Amino acid sequence: MAAAVQARLHDATAADPRLIVPLDLPSIDEARAMVEAVGDAVSFYKIGLELFATGGGMDLARALKAEGKDVFLDWKLHDIPTTVQRAAAVLADSGCDLLTVHGEPQVMAAAVRGKGRSNLKVLAVTVMTSLTDADLTEMGYGSNVRDLVERRIHQALHYGCDGVVASPHEAELARAIGGKDFLVVTPGVRPDWSAKNDQARATTPAEALAAGASHIVCGRPITAANDPRAAAQRVVLEMSAVQ
Repeated sequence: MAAAVQARLHDATAADPRLIVPLDLPSIDEARAMVEAVGDAVSFYKIGLELFATGGGMDLARALKAEGKDVFLDWKLHDIPTTVQRAAAVLADSGCDLLTVHGEPQVMAAAVRGKGRSNLKVLAVTVMTSLTDADLTEMGYGSNVRDLVERRIHQALHYGCDGVVASPHEAELARAIGGKDFLVVTPGVRPDWSAKNDQARATTPAEALAAGASHIVCGRPITAANDPRAAAQRVVLEMSAVQ
């Protein structure tokens, strides 16, 4: 009986490919140490601009892929179409799994052209999860967050993106518009036992998945924990309630 209980606990806390842990750390050595600390509890990692700026971000991405991990390049490409297309073409050969671009029509179209027939999935960033309606007004937008997210989801589909990045509060909207195979990656996920930090539109892992997220990004509750592996397992256990 004890062995059966232990087996169920192991299954519940094994790596869930829907969980993406961001390696938002100042150095490659620290990022590598975090991967080792989390161990087999996580199989999907996000590499953002901080590690890109170190000059070793792509080396780490390739190393993680060689170890059988999935890699999300969260670089939010945003430039003239030619530059975005060429950058996406280079990254398409990296073997990485996801790439973010800003959700503007020319940018999305260029990234999709650049990735070609590779397995790289292009995600359009709708509205940053740190932004509120008031922030959009200050930036000069005439839409509130939900309306702008909805418009960009439709545009992402039109231009051939594989999915979007949207807050958990817009995950249900993205799923309804995009359909069952559309990727909906949700940052701003914070378990009830963690601080919300700078995420203005955060929800729990289970809430985000139930709303329609295909993947969640959960960082500081795991990477800032005294025991990152145990924290990751705790998040995965919460996620296991939603299939």
